[in-house]
Amino acid sequence: MNNCFFVSDLHGKIERYEKLFNAILNEKPEAVLLGGDLLPHSHIHADFIDNYLTNNLLSLKEKLNGLYPRILLILGNDDARSDEPSIINAAQKNIFEYIHMRSTEFFGRKIFGYSFTPPSPFLLKDWEKYDLSRYTEFGSISPEEGKRSVEIPSEEKKYSTIKEDLELLTGSEDISEDIILFHGPPYKTNLDRAALDGKIIDHTHVDLHVGSIAIKKFIEKKQPKITLHGHIHESARIMGSWKDRIGKTFCFSAAHDGNELAIVKFDPLKPENAERILF
Repeated sequence: MNNCFFVSDLHGKIERYEKLFNAILNEKPEAVLLGGDLLPHSHIHADFIDNYLTNNLLSLKEKLNGLYPRILLILGNDDARSDEPSIINAAQKNIFEYIHMRSTEFFGRKIFGYSFTPPSPFLLKDWEKYDLSRYTEFGSISPEEGKRSVEIPSEEKKYSTIKEDLELLTGSEDISEDIILFHGPPYKTNLDRAALDGKIIDHTHVDLHVGSIAIKKFIEKKQPKITLHGHIHESARIMGSWKDRIGKTFCFSAAHDGNELAIVKFDPLKPENAERILF
């Protein structure tokens, strides 16, 4: 059995990280996948990465010795891109692998990572892009506005899309047995329902589903074996489910709006048996 953990949206909360470290120590999974929004809401991100996260993972690696899991991660829309170099530097210590816009071998198949989400009402735009075209939903701020911790060319802000990125990420490969680690969820599924009931902007009801249409279309077309998502914390509570199916693809979310840590446990060979446990 290939025992894998998937968690997301920890937001630097120490109590959730402690629960995760204890679960890894006790259950010894073969792999742990972290789906973005990993850092705290503060200006001490580098200290969190260099001191707390790195030191605790090194300690865990020492305790588990040869049973230390393979850890793969991406960042999310709430993580500052200015902290990406610290993540890349920490990865050099062989405690995790950073896989945004790249792939790696994973249990005899590939796993791809992708961080960007469509425009949101939030000001930080480091990990937000237009979805299919230069369209922004009512109430959201475009990637050309807001703020960034790392500046990028104006042309990239204007014309870069999630759709184009995903075409580059997998190319013409057959990914029907592969896994994609996303931060954002696919549009109009159990994984992207926001708590926006009754919200009206300019006399128009806002869309209650806030996921990516590009991600949805990508999954429909390419049909990877498993996709993993976070970002919309309340969706599982509102929809009553943390998973969905798009054709043959199993889609799981580890986002959670309670105080607990949500861990999705799955076997890449038997995704139908996946379970989500709150700690």
